[in-house]
Amino acid sequence: MPTGIDGFEHAYAQVNGVTLHYVSGGSGDPLVLLPGWPRTWWQYRKMMRALSEHFRVIVCEYRGMGDSEKPETGYDKATMARDVRELVRHLGYERVNIAGEDVGSWIAYFFAARHPDATSKLAMWDPGAPDRLLASVPALPAAEEGNAWHFGFNQLDGLPERLLTGRYRILIDWYADKISGDPEAIDEESRAIYARAYDSPEAIRAVAGWYRTLHQDIQEAAGYPKLTMPLLVPGGRFMEMSRASNEHRASDITFVEFPGAGHYLAEERPEQLSRELINFFGRPTA
Repeated sequence: MPTGIDGFEHAYAQVNGVTLHYVSGGSGDPLVLLPGWPRTWWQYRKMMRALSEHFRVIVCEYRGMGDSEKPETGYDKATMARDVRELVRHLGYERVNIAGEDVGSWIAYFFAARHPDATSKLAMWDPGAPDRLLASVPALPAAEEGNAWHFGFNQLDGLPERLLTGRYRILIDWYADKISGDPEAIDEESRAIYARAYDSPEAIRAVAGWYRTLHQDIQEAAGYPKLTMPLLVPGGRFMEMSRASNEHRASDITFVEFPGAGHYLAEERPEQLSRELINFFGRPTA
């Protein structure tokens, strides 16, 4: 379901046994962007032109997302990070900058932790590294603000497909309205694009794969040493969780809070997030 942005091209690559869809444009050092759930590459649409003035931007729809392949297995984040690593090699790069939001932040962390020689700098947000803190989110919170019901729901066997196939727009709207600091930043066109991307049983099953492997990811991430490359962690409403999940992950870490922002920084605060990424990734490493 490609949608055009001037100066960017859609392409596909067969890597690590899976076909990945990616969108690329611009020139300079490579910057890989990984979207979150329930999003696609389109979530970065407001940022891509600005970033492409400084970097070769590569927005990757990882295993199970959008127009990428949706196999039965391989949704642990180590495998998904390997997919992205092989895509980077396929494109002729040995080292890249990498950034991710939501599920994309889990993959970005695994990319940096498992492939440090391929990682120049890392940015990740909401939440960042898969952490034990995620497993402690209460199933019956005292307030709606702390309700992460989707963690359990998305792991269920077969039920999400039966409930959501052809109805994913309901979920897209609910999350855009509930956890965004600016629901109008996710416009009608974008909501329709996201709904179409997730409306099939295959796409919903892939989402379940991302979440069913999360306990495994958390356990594996707990055993990694501190990252040595520079790490940027921006955040809005959920900055406290992002800080707690990531403050022990790297020896060179910068937190940047966007007051008033919700969960979808790339869509709610594209100019501000673009500036932070340009300053961070464009700054020479000491």
